[in-house]
Amino acid sequence: MSDTLPLLVGGSIAIDNVKTPTDEATNLLGGSASYASLAASYFTDPVHLVGVVGSDYPPEHLAMLERHGVNLGGVDRSDGASFTWSGEYHQNMNDRTTHNVAVNVLQNWQVGLSSELAASPVVVLANMAPANQLEMLAQCTAPGRFVLADTMDLWIEIARKELEEVLAGIDLLVINETEAREYTGSTNLVTAGNLLRAKGPEYVVIKLGEFGAILFAPPECNHGLFRCGAFPLSEVADPTGAGDTFLGAMAGYLASLGTTDYRFEQIRDAVVRGTVMASFTCEAFSTRRIEELSELELLERLEIFREMSCW
Repeated sequence: MSDTLPLLVGGSIAIDNVKTPTDEATNLLGGSASYASLAASYFTDPVHLVGVVGSDYPPEHLAMLERHGVNLGGVDRSDGASFTWSGEYHQNMNDRTTHNVAVNVLQNWQVGLSSELAASPVVVLANMAPANQLEMLAQCTAPGRFVLADTMDLWIEIARKELEEVLAGIDLLVINETEAREYTGSTNLVTAGNLLRAKGPEYVVIKLGEFGAILFAPPECNHGLFRCGAFPLSEVADPTGAGDTFLGAMAGYLASLGTTDYRFEQIRDAVVRGTVMASFTCEAFSTRRIEELSELELLERLEIFREMSCW
């Protein structure tokens, strides 16, 4: 990975408790930045993680990230309790119920970047409060940097003004279809994608869950759109973190190209890699599947996906 660019990932680092129709597990690695940084580590080096954990955070989760080459120098340690999410997936795994969210150390956390981290040329603003995303963005100093960001329906409801500021300062937004419709007020996803692009980001990716994703781009690029299916799985064990994995793999692949001046084709290829990496996440609880993923497995699934998608 000698020609790759440093990647900075900021966002939540959590403890998850997850129940599905067939199984359940507790004290799992969770959080948007955790998934994104791990996924990115398969493509680029170094990957710097920025976030906060409490005194109760399982050390084995942090050790696993370090084994994959994720740099934890930007992770703050607090005496409080870690951010925790507990939820349950129903028979249709697209539907879930959140039973408990304990914000804890995230409540008053403020982003603080060292000069090294601030100079990262590729930046991921994973899902966190828009105020924290803006804090992080304001400290990033690399000229010509490329910034990817994610959001969620909660921030659309309670922090729309700050979210608008985030969109004005990024290059690529990743958002799911429900959030895209809510934010834009349009039920038509093509219209929604274009409305989101008008807010600032040159590229917008709307995630469609098991139906893949749509990339929206400038109209001169491939008619302004690329439609990508999802990799078909016969069984989904736990979809938690699939979207964050998608984002991280996209960013990691882009950083691996050694530039921040991307062509449409490279953004498209990043979407494909994000899609395939996310499919592995769904095969086991938390990050268990992608922790053990081999480069050969990833390349083989990419080739299978290419053959399935080509006509």
